[in-house]
Amino acid sequence: MAKIEGIRVKNFRALKEASLGRLSNQEKLEPLTPMTVVIGKNGVGKSTLFDVFGFLADALKFGVEEACDLRGRGGFEKIRSQGQTEAIEFEIYYKEDGNARPITYEISINIDDSGRPFVQKERLRQRRKNQSTGRPFSFLILENGRGVVWKGEAGVIEEPDILNDFESWVEFYRKEESKETELVELSDSRKLGIATLGSLKQHPRISLFRQFIEGWYLSYFEPNSARSLPLAGPQKHLNIKGDNIGNVVQFMEREHKDRFKNVLDRIAKEIPGIDKIDTEKTADGRLLLRFNDKGFHDPFYAQQMSDGTLKVFAYLLLLEDPAPPPFLCIEEPENGLYHKLLETLAKEFREHATGCKGGSQVFITTHQPYFVDALKPNEVWILEKSTDGFSTIRRASDDELVKNMVAEGLPLGGLWYCDYLDAR
Repeated sequence: MAKIEGIRVKNFRALKEASLGRLSNQEKLEPLTPMTVVIGKNGVGKSTLFDVFGFLADALKFGVEEACDLRGRGGFEKIRSQGQTEAIEFEIYYKEDGNARPITYEISINIDDSGRPFVQKERLRQRRKNQSTGRPFSFLILENGRGVVWKGEAGVIEEPDILNDFESWVEFYRKEESKETELVELSDSRKLGIATLGSLKQHPRISLFRQFIEGWYLSYFEPNSARSLPLAGPQKHLNIKGDNIGNVVQFMEREHKDRFKNVLDRIAKEIPGIDKIDTEKTADGRLLLRFNDKGFHDPFYAQQMSDGTLKVFAYLLLLEDPAPPPFLCIEEPENGLYHKLLETLAKEFREHATGCKGGSQVFITTHQPYFVDALKPNEVWILEKSTDGFSTIRRASDDELVKNMVAEGLPLGGLWYCDYLDAR
């Protein structure tokens, strides 16, 4: 299962310069853990960090111009850090599996003379086989939609530091020309190169990275959406808003009875009285999600259930997905939940992320100490506002006092509540 080991963000809203985990030029740092949790006060940028992944996923699917406008972002100038004139930059350092050579993806997004956002630079880098040190070499380099790409699974390009114009690319390509390399020019500089080239069979590494991002699941779960009445018909995966939750129940009942029973057993422990959950098809072909309570003869339907019950059920259903997403991102899962459920929920997420069945890498933002009580210092990142108004981020395990206090048995969430995680 592919895993993000580190990410760097520059000039994206409150994140003028922020990095988490291991990067290609900081390989001695500890990588991100299978479950990573970001904490902080209101307004420090937790939603912005969550939206980094949403923006990249939207940019891959729709292009950078549409991504700047989607989900209320308000356009490029609204998402570029205030007062900055340079490009928005992202860097992702990831591995396809534990033994694979890490790959670095870098992208810069700027505005052209007409004020429209475009992909200024894009690069994928990886070390050669049997190369453990030194600079990774590129197998994709694009600047303003033009550049060089290496075909196949093994090749790389030892590119110069700066290529100022397309003629330089042509000259460089002629020197490097072989049956494995090709000069490319995209027809639309607002589309990601990995979106176009990743659909071609001759670029398997680019294709794998594209599929990795396409597989990300960012939860925008809305209890009211889960109360909707979709048309009947089984569906394999829960969508981002959860309005197909009944369809997923249909699929799990038919195809994965043991997994679905596991969900029911776990929710029975967390939600008092819930005995059985199933679906009922209406006369017009729509689907009702039905909850059976031990104390009542007649079932309750999703429209009658609390937000918290629906949310817990959705999360457990998501964690039992037979083909889980490689990356699962959830913002403030504690909203609407009883506080004593939170520690258990945190453990459920960690078990999924670290389990031998190949679950998702999990990324969560929260401001709930009860959730943090179940976490380890190296799993927690603290987001804060600095005096210049931009956000800074650090790992809780970087504080020796905090590490020692947790080692002595003090819960991390309690330390946060008592201000031990605040900057000193």
